[in-house]
Amino acid sequence: MRISALRCAAVVWLAMGIATAQQPARTNLVGAVQTIDPANGQITLRTDDGKTVKVTPHAGARFLRLPPGEKSLANATPITANDIGVGDRVLARGELSDDKVSLAASTLVIMTKADIAKKQQADQAEWRKRGVAGLVTAVDAKAGEVTINTRTAEGLKPLIIVANDKTMVSRYAPDSVKFADAKPGTLTDIKPGDQVRALGAKSEDGTHYEAEELLSGSFRNVAATVTTIDLAASTMKVMDLTTKKPLLVHVNADSTLRKLPEMVAKAIAMRAAGGAAGPGGAGGPGGAQRGQGAAGAPGAASAPAGGGQSGSGEPGAAGGMRAGRGGDMQQMLERLPAIKLEDLKPGDAIIVSSTEGADPGQVTAITLVAGVEPILSAAPGGSQRASMLGSWNLDMNMGGGVQ
Repeated sequence: MRISALRCAAVVWLAMGIATAQQPARTNLVGAVQTIDPANGQITLRTDDGKTVKVTPHAGARFLRLPPGEKSLANATPITANDIGVGDRVLARGELSDDKVSLAASTLVIMTKADIAKKQQADQAEWRKRGVAGLVTAVDAKAGEVTINTRTAEGLKPLIIVANDKTMVSRYAPDSVKFADAKPGTLTDIKPGDQVRALGAKSEDGTHYEAEELLSGSFRNVAATVTTIDLAASTMKVMDLTTKKPLLVHVNADSTLRKLPEMVAKAIAMRAAGGAAGPGGAGGPGGAQRGQGAAGAPGAASAPAGGGQSGSGEPGAAGGMRAGRGGDMQQMLERLPAIKLEDLKPGDAIIVSSTEGADPGQVTAITLVAGVEPILSAAPGGSQRASMLGSWNLDMNMGGGVQ
């Protein structure tokens, strides 16, 4: 989905025309509504930097509803305090207390949860129609070019993504599982092996892609077995099957935990071993289209191809493995029932996707998939084990960027 719309924080809020020079003592707070106390109209706001602040509107406070993506209050609509709901995004402007735990607000600008969801759906459709994704094979920052591999009817072909001074370039933050934490970046931040998504238009000869937006990230897929689980700390210790070293995995509210049904896991394992697509065939439940890479999101690290765009052109299907009718693996995973940390036990096999963090000995899970024993047994090598499910990280979290 469109990065500029989903941030709906600093860039959008600061451009809305709320004067600061004349009111230097006032503070802007941006976050999501956690609770509302109707008795006194007090709003508990979870700010984007992780703080909890009690917001109490002044008697004459202004309440404005602004559509996502708007950068000016000219298109804002007056509302009342009763129109604010839990989950809405809020910019609250007013006097912050000395202990920074409460704010007396003179202006509250709201992007409703419903409006954001509609915007996300529209942007997702645009990314599916016009987006590309893949693993980076080369970067020429001076020329403004990032090369990825895309899958075509003739096989893998390179695609050169071209960024200019108008291209919005962003990068996933280290140790973050939230799309909202993506920071402005440059092409010099991108290196071979990274994943990228781009929104724009392809040249007539199909060799270049003019990017309006470009999102990159360094991701890590780990195939492991669970050693111990600490429910109180929301962590687990696992053994990395590739490095043979212990790893600490953090799980939080933004992490996605799923479990593959045995039939689906076996179908993927059969494909990994060079067998048939599995029960249901290429288009059936749990089936996988032959000749395409592992499931995906941007640049699914399919063996041996290494990512690229799916035959359908959808940016979230970089490896192209399809689950069910027309849905890629990422979509299938989203439909699976969620599991909790307590549902896992020592000895379980898992695949964890995360961003590259500062400490190689620990990760924060973006996506954790259990029930992968058949896949890990079928994968011929450690480096291929985690790639059997691809790197669906960007797709799995695009919808969570405004939370």
